[in-house]
Amino acid sequence: MTAKTKANVISASLGTAFVDGVSASISTPELSAFDSDRYVVFPGFCDVHVHFREPGFSYKETMATGSYASARGGYTAVCTMPNLNPVPDSAEHLAIQKKLIEDNACIHVYPLGAITVGEKGEVLADLEGMAPDAIGFSDDGRGVQSDDMMRAAMQKAKALNKPIVAHCEVNELLRGGYIHDGEYAKSHGHRGICSESEWGQIARDLELVKEIGVKYHVCHISTKESVDIIRKAKAAGVDVTCETGPHYLTMDDSMLQEEGRFKMNPPLRSKEDRDALIAGILDGTIDMIATDHAPHSAEEKSRGLEKSAFGVVGIETALPILYTYLVKPGILTMERLVELLVINPRKRFGIELGCDYSIWDLEEEYTVDPAEFVSLGKATPFEGWKVNGRCLATVCDGKIVYKK
Repeated sequence: MTAKTKANVISASLGTAFVDGVSASISTPELSAFDSDRYVVFPGFCDVHVHFREPGFSYKETMATGSYASARGGYTAVCTMPNLNPVPDSAEHLAIQKKLIEDNACIHVYPLGAITVGEKGEVLADLEGMAPDAIGFSDDGRGVQSDDMMRAAMQKAKALNKPIVAHCEVNELLRGGYIHDGEYAKSHGHRGICSESEWGQIARDLELVKEIGVKYHVCHISTKESVDIIRKAKAAGVDVTCETGPHYLTMDDSMLQEEGRFKMNPPLRSKEDRDALIAGILDGTIDMIATDHAPHSAEEKSRGLEKSAFGVVGIETALPILYTYLVKPGILTMERLVELLVINPRKRFGIELGCDYSIWDLEEEYTVDPAEFVSLGKATPFEGWKVNGRCLATVCDGKIVYKK
């Protein structure tokens, strides 16, 4: 609380300059109605893992709808993954996405370039050509299978002072699986994805990071082994950070239903894995929370667990879910949540905050209804959950980019 604004500004370690900037902004006529002690102001959230689907798949999401959905969720900065068409594997291809961002995004959007040409894992992409405009490099959606290819990518990324952002998955261990290889899969006759398919490649990559010294970030970790391996690597001084998602922290495979909205990659794991992820959040092993917002068409998500596309939406529900199910019960402090959603992702990826913020009514209770989403994607495992927290307005670069 400050003398200049009645709203409670959750500023963590951001200092008085941020609070003063919010106070000046919220006092303007367009926002003054929200200058009340009923409301909470958060610094602009930063999601380092989203899929906005343009260019190539605008029937799933567009730059306009994805960025507006982000603003509705309190996000003012995101990093977009490169599984697009064309794949941003060269300066020329990346320029197509950059133009879409400039023309249509209402928040800050930072694209990741691909590690390999076409994300096929065979030929190193033009990392140097993309470096001026790419926040980092990833083949998200698939793991880089070749040790030599990943070594070459890390060496080039290090020379360019850019992070490698790794989707860790060993293809030969997938065996046609599509949910966690746990009790639900066994009892319902589904093919499972083993945990080693994730942690095995993390272990491989961390040996390379020790050798090369590149900035290395692991996407969407979901297993207890992944947490343990990364914890030990950090203790040994390895330059590694990692993320997990809201669904991995609040759900496990005992909560699965026979619907496509429960299918994502990596899958919902066991309660033991979920507990390990929460422990990793609390002890600092896990640095940030990212949604892996991955919209698909209704038809693509209507084919049940086996045949639906991998991926769920989450950027409009992240704060309400995390606040309701982790902060309110006392598992996570509000300050730690701000570190996970704002401070740490921005620090790791070099993304400035400025005076971006969102205003929330944390007392408002409602039921998650995908029909209210502004994202084109509606498939969420949180449909029907009761939550607290409604975003009332989001300000990015001094402009109101969302207002309820």
